[in-house]
Amino acid sequence: MNTVFAVTLVFVGCCSNVVFLELLVRDHPGCGNIVTFAQFAFIALEGFVFETNFGRKKPAIPISNYVIMVTMFFTVSVINNYALNFNIAMPLHMIFRSGSLIANMILGIIILKRRYSTSKYLSIVLVSVGIFICTVMSAKQVSSVKGATDEDGVHVFLHWLLGIAMLTFALLLSARMGIFQETLYKKYGKHSKEALFYNHCLPLPGFLLLSTNIYNHAVLFSQSSPVEIPIIGHSVPVMWLYLMMNVITQYVCIRGVFILTTECTSLTVTLVVTLRKFLSLIISILYFRNPFTVWHWVGTAVVFLGTLLYTEVWSCFRTPVKGEKPDKKTE
Repeated sequence: MNTVFAVTLVFVGCCSNVVFLELLVRDHPGCGNIVTFAQFAFIALEGFVFETNFGRKKPAIPISNYVIMVTMFFTVSVINNYALNFNIAMPLHMIFRSGSLIANMILGIIILKRRYSTSKYLSIVLVSVGIFICTVMSAKQVSSVKGATDEDGVHVFLHWLLGIAMLTFALLLSARMGIFQETLYKKYGKHSKEALFYNHCLPLPGFLLLSTNIYNHAVLFSQSSPVEIPIIGHSVPVMWLYLMMNVITQYVCIRGVFILTTECTSLTVTLVVTLRKFLSLIISILYFRNPFTVWHWVGTAVVFLGTLLYTEVWSCFRTPVKGEKPDKKTE
């Protein structure tokens, strides 16, 4: 029952979160910082009350280790949201972030000297090819902006290329953070709720560096057209409503993933999150009518095929049918 509840939270929370994020970004493309700050502040406040018991509970993992993890987590979160300022369409943004498994695998080979099965190496190729196809097709769309001169087109393309570089850096740094988390959990045990709190609480002072940008967008949000909230009966600026719903749905999504990690295997969690990303992509394309060519669909299919191949989901379906014992997972 808990598993079904958790899966429901993941799909409803994460897919709704994508909708509200796109509503925010469409009107204010540079609002990534205020969105990130609001999410961090809400989750940190919840963790302070329910996880640390108003600061009375001592952390199981030393704070010094959390500082390292938080530095990476904060950088990844800010860069991922800030990349939306560089003409990065939401579908491409989601497809790019789907390469997190592969980035983790590549760094695992380089840093931890791990060796993987042939199927996992094939999955690297598939995901890389899929992301490459989608990126090239998006590059062509950016280069051919209607009504733009050649000079403007080059400027727009270079602007977009910087956004791609930011997403690539964030992807690799996120994978490095995952490896660091893995080593910490092996040493101190798994404390995911605690890590969730410190990952969102410790970076809050870092937002002072972005305070001007956050304040400017808070003013812009306050100037947006008012909308009445049915139950309360009061009117609020529509952008603040979108932000509030984005924060709440982000929390629902994270809570769903947390419950799922305690109830299911990591393979099941990966599969659910992958399917959720695919559904979010479909919603972004159909509901918001984001430009998506046949080649984008091909690239997307290859990315998700590679991700499913990485998780070895096929063997999980084959094992119950043939009555085989599952093979020991190859690291």
